[in-house]
Amino acid sequence: MSRSLRLPIAALLAACALIVALDAPGVGQSAPSPSPVASAAPLPLETPPATGTPIPGGTPLPVASPSAAPLPTPSPTPPPITVSPTSVDLVYHQTATIQASGIFGQVHAASSSPNVQVQGIDQGAQRVTIYGTSLGLSTVTITDDRGITASVWVRVAYQAGFPADNTEAKITGNPADAAYVRRAAATAAEAAAVNLRPGAKVIVHPEHVRGARDLPLDDLETVQVPVTINGDPYIQVSGTTQVRVENFAQPRIKPVSLLVSDYPETITENGVLFSEDLTTNRPARFLYYHYNKPGSQDRRILLKVTNVSSQPAQVQYISGAAGPTPYEMEVGHLSTMRFLVHEARNEGTVVTVPPNATINLANQEFPAGTVISNLLQLRELSGDRLHLSLLVQDFGQPVDAAPASSDLLQSTVKHARGVYPIPEFFFDYTYFVGSDDVEVPIGQIPLPNLRRGEALGGDYGVLQSITLTLVNRTGAPARLALYQNPRGGAATATYIIDGTVVLSHPAKAFTTFKVRQYAVPAHGFVRTQVVTMPEGGSSYPLRLVVGPDDGSVAPGAPGSPIH
Repeated sequence: MSRSLRLPIAALLAACALIVALDAPGVGQSAPSPSPVASAAPLPLETPPATGTPIPGGTPLPVASPSAAPLPTPSPTPPPITVSPTSVDLVYHQTATIQASGIFGQVHAASSSPNVQVQGIDQGAQRVTIYGTSLGLSTVTITDDRGITASVWVRVAYQAGFPADNTEAKITGNPADAAYVRRAAATAAEAAAVNLRPGAKVIVHPEHVRGARDLPLDDLETVQVPVTINGDPYIQVSGTTQVRVENFAQPRIKPVSLLVSDYPETITENGVLFSEDLTTNRPARFLYYHYNKPGSQDRRILLKVTNVSSQPAQVQYISGAAGPTPYEMEVGHLSTMRFLVHEARNEGTVVTVPPNATINLANQEFPAGTVISNLLQLRELSGDRLHLSLLVQDFGQPVDAAPASSDLLQSTVKHARGVYPIPEFFFDYTYFVGSDDVEVPIGQIPLPNLRRGEALGGDYGVLQSITLTLVNRTGAPARLALYQNPRGGAATATYIIDGTVVLSHPAKAFTTFKVRQYAVPAHGFVRTQVVTMPEGGSSYPLRLVVGPDDGSVAPGAPGSPIH
C-alpha cells in the first residue's frame, strides 16, 4: 500500500495550497478572470477498507449498506369448526342432533352414505339434525362458507334392549339380610328387561342396588336397581328399574329326595342333561355340576320349569349358583357355601309359573374351559305337577329355544345322574374328656340311585347335621378341639358351627387342622352344632375328629387353612 495514502488530511491540504501559489501571475502581470465554479464537493473522508479487500487505484470506496429484503406476511389461520358429539350412535329410524360452533356464514352438512340422512339445519342455533334410515356406518361432514369442515362418525344400529321401569321380587327369609335383598332385586331387574336383541347381555351389580335393608317376615321394601344392556353390534342402553321386594312368610322345609346331574360331567354336545317332575308334597334338593372343556364352544346352562296346567303354580327355591370359573374346587366350594348360608336363613325366591308356560329358574353362562355348579332346594307351594329340565345350549341361542331332542345326553365316562333317597344325614355324638377321640365320617356312605344309573359316592349334595356334646367329668377345665382330616384327596369345606360360617381352603389328604376350639368347665359340658356338606370338585370322604387340644396352630392363624 503507497505511503501517500497514509498522509493525514491536513498535509494534503497544505500541498494543494503550495501548488496554487506557484501557479499565481507574476508582478506586473494581470491575473486571469476566475471561471465560475459550482459548489465544490467536499473531499471524502478516508474509509478503512474491509480486511483483505484491496482498493483499486488507491482510492478509498464508500461502503454501501445493503437494504434488507422485506419478510413475507403470514396468512392468518382460520378458526376451526368444532362439533359435539364427535361421534354418534344413532338408533335405527330415530333422529339425533349435532351441535356445531365456529361457523362463519351458513352451515352446510352432507352424509357419506344414504343410511344417514341430513334432516334439517337450524342456521341460528348452528345445529344439524340427522336421521337413521338403515343400519350401517356413515360420516356426516359439516362445512361453512369458508370451506372449513368438521366430520362426525355415525353408526346406525338397534338398541340392545330396555330396562323395565318397575318389577317385583317375592322372597323368603327369616329374616332376609340386606345383601340377599340386593341380589334378589338385581335378579328380578335382570329378568324384567324387555326387547332384548339376540346376544344382548343384561348387566346388574347387586352392590349398586340402592335402598336395601334387612327385611323381616311379611315386610316389603322398594329398591332402585341400575341396569345396563349391551352387546355387539347394538347400542348400549342404561337405566334404573324400581323393584318392590316382599318377604313372603314360608316355613323352612326338609326335602324328601336329592336330584343329581353330574353326567355327562364333561359337555361335548347340546341337549337335555336332566329331567324330573316336581309336586307339592315332594320338595327336593337339586345338585348339578358340569364342565365345558377348553376349545369347545361357549354355552349356557338353563334350568326350566314347565307348567302344562291351565292354572298358575307357585314355586319356592333356594339357590347356591356358582361359576363359571376354570377352577373345579373353587366352584364347588362357592356353591356349597352359598347354599348352606341361604338354607340356614331360608333365603329363597318365590315365582309364579303361568298356565301352559315355561320359565327359567337358572340361567348361567358356560364359556369353554369353565365349570359351573348349583345347589337348589325346590318346592311347589301351589298348583299341579310341574316338570323340571336342565338344558345346555349354545350361548347365542335364545333362552326360550327348545332342545332338538328330549332324550338325555350320554357319555362313556360314568358319573352320578338320578334321584337319591336321602338328602340329609343327622348325627348325634357324645365325647367324654379322657376317652378315645370321636370320629365323624363325612361323605363316606354311597347312596343308591332310584333310577338306573350310578350310585352317589361322596354324598355330594347331602347335608350333614352333627350335634356334639362334650362332657367333662373331671375336676379341672378341659381344652378340646374339633379337627378336619381329609381322607380321599385335597378338599375344601364349609361349616356352619353354632350359627357361624367357618371355611376351609384346600387341605391335602391326611393332614389335620383345627376347625374349632372349646373350653369345657370342670364337671360341665358344651353342646355344639355343626352343619356341613361335601363339596363338588373336592375329594371326599373327610373326617371330623373331636379330641384334646394338641396345641397345634389355631383356626385362622398363619399356617391354618381355616378362616
